[in-house]
Amino acid sequence: MSGPTPFDRAAAAVAGGADPVAEARGLVGLMTPAERRWCLDGDQPCWAGLAAMARGDYHRRSFLAARVERLGIPGFAFTDGPRGLTTGPATAFPVSMARGATWDVELEERIGEAIGTELRAVDANLFGGVCVNVLRHPAWGRAQETYGEDPFLVGEMGAALARGVQRHAMACVKHFAVNSMENARFTVDVTVDEVALHEVFLPHFRRVVEEGVACVMTAYNSMNGEWCGQNRELITGILRDEWGFEGIVISDWIFGLRDAAKSVLAGLDVEMPFPMVRAQHLDAALADGTVTEDDVATIATRVVATMLRWWSVVSRPGPPIDVLASPEHRALAREAAAASIVLLRNEPVDGGPALPLDPAGLSRLAVVGRLAAVRNLGDGGSSDVWAPSAATPLDGLRAALGADRREGPGAGAAVEVVHDDGADPASAAAVAASADAAVVVVGYTKDDEGEFIGATSKELTALLPGPDDPELAAEFEARLAAEGDRGWENPNPAAEAGGFATGGDRTSLRLHPADEDLIAAVAAACPRTVVVVMAGSAVLVEPWFSSVPAIAATWYPGMEGGHALADVLLGRGEPVGRLPFTVPTDEAHLPPFDRDAEEVVYDSWHGYWRLARDGHAARYPFGFGLSYTDLSIDGATAAIEAPGGSQVPADGGDPAAGHLVVAATVSNRGARAGVEVVQVYAAAEGSPPRLAGFARVPLRPDESSTAEVRVPLGRLARRDPSAHRWVPAAGPHLVVVARHAQDPDAHEFHVDLG
Repeated sequence: MSGPTPFDRAAAAVAGGADPVAEARGLVGLMTPAERRWCLDGDQPCWAGLAAMARGDYHRRSFLAARVERLGIPGFAFTDGPRGLTTGPATAFPVSMARGATWDVELEERIGEAIGTELRAVDANLFGGVCVNVLRHPAWGRAQETYGEDPFLVGEMGAALARGVQRHAMACVKHFAVNSMENARFTVDVTVDEVALHEVFLPHFRRVVEEGVACVMTAYNSMNGEWCGQNRELITGILRDEWGFEGIVISDWIFGLRDAAKSVLAGLDVEMPFPMVRAQHLDAALADGTVTEDDVATIATRVVATMLRWWSVVSRPGPPIDVLASPEHRALAREAAAASIVLLRNEPVDGGPALPLDPAGLSRLAVVGRLAAVRNLGDGGSSDVWAPSAATPLDGLRAALGADRREGPGAGAAVEVVHDDGADPASAAAVAASADAAVVVVGYTKDDEGEFIGATSKELTALLPGPDDPELAAEFEARLAAEGDRGWENPNPAAEAGGFATGGDRTSLRLHPADEDLIAAVAAACPRTVVVVMAGSAVLVEPWFSSVPAIAATWYPGMEGGHALADVLLGRGEPVGRLPFTVPTDEAHLPPFDRDAEEVVYDSWHGYWRLARDGHAARYPFGFGLSYTDLSIDGATAAIEAPGGSQVPADGGDPAAGHLVVAATVSNRGARAGVEVVQVYAAAEGSPPRLAGFARVPLRPDESSTAEVRVPLGRLARRDPSAHRWVPAAGPHLVVVARHAQDPDAHEFHVDLG
């Protein structure tokens, strides 16, 4: 088509101030019935698309939907996340749980912006990596893809990621909703009452929607008796009617809905990524009147209106392809990995703390364990990133202590770094005994936890369509041939043999027995033993923590993780991470978890507030993290600020509006720089307080600073299930200003909200 297309003219009108819905309605009016239905699912033929994914094309190109070439409608080009772009040789950032441990929304926004630029470089315009399901139980296989157990922290981090991405492209938040089991994700029905749903399992989604996210992806599981991909209560009642969401809703991939008519009437817009259930059954639903052409047109209008709203952003020229894994993005990945490390234990050895290690005092360092020298970036399912390289813990320590120590500031003799894979604990102990210090790297890989890629049941295979339309399949294969593989090959093919990793939920929160045996053997042989734990969420440490002087959580730390670990262990950087979840002393203190359950009830109690309710002390509480310096919160005040800005003491004020304003004096009395995270918890008297705000405070040595945390009183509202609405917080409330959820030195205030 020469000259401006109908879409071009509509986009120009929207750029000039026209209503995108009205312009979209006009474009949909120009469509044939077949073109309108074309907007309701992905553009790739099912069987040819599955074959392409199996041979690696999931990592070589984006997935298209709702492209109507006759009218110039560009459609969506989707690629996944969240630890980086899943298309091309992209930057592998630390997993989301690691980034949740930074408690740094500004850093997360910069990561989002970097991902957004890489997205545009590969000609994609929709990023499916804003994963904000709360961590209800750490055995969940995809725990690593979210930011923690607390709705407020998860929401703030997810909003920051979306904000950064959407400077360059559209973002999609997922998986809506109550999705926190992997093995049973296609079969489980989650029963959840209105209070738990709105106060625990939805606030983070609402936060990202209010940030302006373009797209929402539904979950596989069923909620209160209906699959999320066709759940009208979720999609229309809550998301659209209550929250006012105007963007598009897409299904999770391949098996994301079960009933074509129900999904349309529920308000789901696009079945992804193939024509499947709707392609087979929508015509019959139209013929018998269950679904009308107006219903189809309504969805097509929403889809096109979203494209029009975002066209001024996604139509800008993308950066060159060399932005992928560029030096700047690698540096950002290293910064994030270092900021995510949580120091859990640091006891004295020979009169001083075990960490940081002093290179000047080392002649030989033992690095031990099966994970010390392997590429371990996390999940091997839909969030897998083809990073062109990855620095292991051994790589990082050898680079930091090797030949480069002979030159530049702090130059000194190179340190011999010896490695033992830990297969034989006795052999590893002998290596450790001959060293000045030992670093034991233990934990999990994508074979232990991640997205569940298992056998497909007969019920699910029945959803697959018949043979592809020959014309559509031919067009698809021609596109693949024209694009080629772009020279993008798996950088680690040996580890990826057989395609996606099986993943799934964990069966235990303890380390593998071989890892625990290795820790015991090395700790007995070397007094200065540092245990580095790689995992997506909590690991029980009870059997071994007291036998070692130092423990650090390093997560799945991304492609620069080994260098970041060396930075922190050797004192070139500071440990500033804080736990985004609770590490209990006993798994029985957590909610029940049956990874094969077909029915489960989710209540309002998990994480640190469940332990508080039941009177259990955590081994490492939510928000906990040690430092190399001496940090403290020396004092705090709390006041209620009325809408006009005036403040009154916290024991009185207008309960209808305003803010709770907390000011805290934070001090660093040590000789090193550090970062404190001031955490504000609040709840009605008699209930365990929950996180309501936080502030990250960098401090130089011997410096004090005042941090202010402003908590809108609306954040303390409660859900009224009889009226199906939020009611303002009222009456006596407890406000806690602390360094973590079980801080014995916390500052407490009793606030009367009237």
